[in-house]
Amino acid sequence: MQKILSSPRGLRRALAWWPPYRGAGIRVLEIADDWSTALVRLRLGRLNRNYFGTHFGGSLYSMSDPFFALLAVHRLGRDYIVWDKAAEIEYVSPGRGDVFARFTVTEDRLEEIRRATADGDKALPWFEAEITAGDGTVVARVRKQLYVRRKQSRS
Repeated sequence: MQKILSSPRGLRRALAWWPPYRGAGIRVLEIADDWSTALVRLRLGRLNRNYFGTHFGGSLYSMSDPFFALLAVHRLGRDYIVWDKAAEIEYVSPGRGDVFARFTVTEDRLEEIRRATADGDKALPWFEAEITAGDGTVVARVRKQLYVRRKQSRS
């Protein structure tokens, strides 16, 4: 199983069958070969509508939950511990159709994290993404804070 989840294609396929995503209408459309970006879609359906007929806020958050941590852990490698620490979501406008989010972890951000954790300290970087409608209208803004620490050597 670990081998399947260690490639972008394998992880994308696994997430297609993951019950919380499958039931909520969330689909991972793309994970870059270098783990730098992920593109996710949330379809509006009867199981994820709120009282007003728009996207349920929990589904909007769920579509963004794991991606910054997943991208960072795969790009930093086995020498690092990466966990989600905190999150914020700001609802900007109602989502009435399919919505999309692109998550990006740049090499510059990774270098900042490597420098901050080089002496064994933890880093608590924030990452941001927008959830947009098909026409580009911003539906929500998501902020995620990661906990990152370099693993201690076992010697």
